[in-house]
Amino acid sequence: MAIRIVRLGSPRARGEGLRIGTVRRPPRGVPASRFAADDWYDVWFPNLAPTVPTMKLAQAARSEREWAAFKRRFRAEMAEPAARRTLDLLAALSHGADLAVGCYCEDEARCHRSVLRELLAERGARLA
Repeated sequence: MAIRIVRLGSPRARGEGLRIGTVRRPPRGVPASRFAADDWYDVWFPNLAPTVPTMKLAQAARSEREWAAFKRRFRAEMAEPAARRTLDLLAALSHGADLAVGCYCEDEARCHRSVLRELLAERGARLA
């Protein structure tokens, strides 16, 4: 049992479990009926996505300093009560269920899912 951090739209790993899309918007041009079948996600959960201004900060980051500014802002968003409770829930569920959390970005190192990985690990989540 564990949480995998994945790129949405990539082939599912064996035993991956429920795939949660932590993105601001659904994939463009894909009918909702195809989201799960085409390996995007089973459940759309934008509550763990950066706000639009914070997402734009990440997309514009060219230096480590700019990326660090994004991480600080996103971590502040994830410290809000609703996000904090969701992260706690996912961390607890990771000990009894297989889950996947993901985003569309190609490079996890420059994606909010890298911060989600850190936040989940800090809460004792079992990560794949």
